[in-house]
Amino acid sequence: MKKYLELILHSYSGYFNYLKSEILFWKWDNYFYGLLLISLAVWLLELAFPWRKNQPIFRKDFWLDLFYMFFNFFLLNLLLLIALSNVTEALFNDFLSLFGLQLTSIQLFSLSELPKPFGLLLFFVLSDFVQWNIHRLLHRIPFLWNIHKTHHSPKQMGFATQFRYNWMEAVVYKSIQYIPLILIGGFALEDVFVVHFIAITIGHLNHANIGWDYGVLKYIFNNPKMHIWHHSKILPSKYGANFGISLSVWDYIFKTHHIPSDGRDIELGFSDEDEFPQDFLQQELYPFKK
Repeated sequence: MKKYLELILHSYSGYFNYLKSEILFWKWDNYFYGLLLISLAVWLLELAFPWRKNQPIFRKDFWLDLFYMFFNFFLLNLLLLIALSNVTEALFNDFLSLFGLQLTSIQLFSLSELPKPFGLLLFFVLSDFVQWNIHRLLHRIPFLWNIHKTHHSPKQMGFATQFRYNWMEAVVYKSIQYIPLILIGGFALEDVFVVHFIAITIGHLNHANIGWDYGVLKYIFNNPKMHIWHHSKILPSKYGANFGISLSVWDYIFKTHHIPSDGRDIELGFSDEDEFPQDFLQQELYPFKK
């Protein structure tokens, strides 16, 4: 137990120092300024090419979503996820050691053995497929749906809606995603950085007030005209549709796609949204009260 407590304390102090350096010093792989630049660029696209022209520049809950973006991207990592990830890895290593195994002994292959572009592409595709399956679980299991409701609560969408999610949702994603992705290895920190920011950019665009579908690429990449139907209040089935995170191809392969018409003016939300709280703290506590 002492080992894990020390690991948690080290994780917190290490991430705090990292976050401080991110804010104070610019470098090419800077998460803080990278997020700012992507957000500013996509917001300017919203202003230049608005799809829902009657939606205000500072739409309903704009500032709440912006707060969620910084809270979930930085503070939530500081408060929970860094320590959780490190402790999970340590526990898994200790469990494997009972059978005389190590992480490297159960890995199917290493990305470092592949050409860099192909390795990055494979890591991106595998990560997205795992997240697609987790996203479906969030809609099918009642307790997980109560966690996921926070993300579906906005009545007007914009780029920052991507990061409007309950803190428990991040725990669910990280916990489930860890096991399948641990079966591959060899990806460096800079590889994770590249893939992460590609996913953030696609996610920002998916939620932005932009009426794009990318033409024939819509069958590969998730897009605003597809993702708006995922947030529709009226669903084609009990569990919804269009679960893609960055890639739409999984929805087309597994027949969970649904784009019946131009979704520009559809109502967003969910059936019992009147019971859902409007302030940040109550939304964070909602799954447990429910």
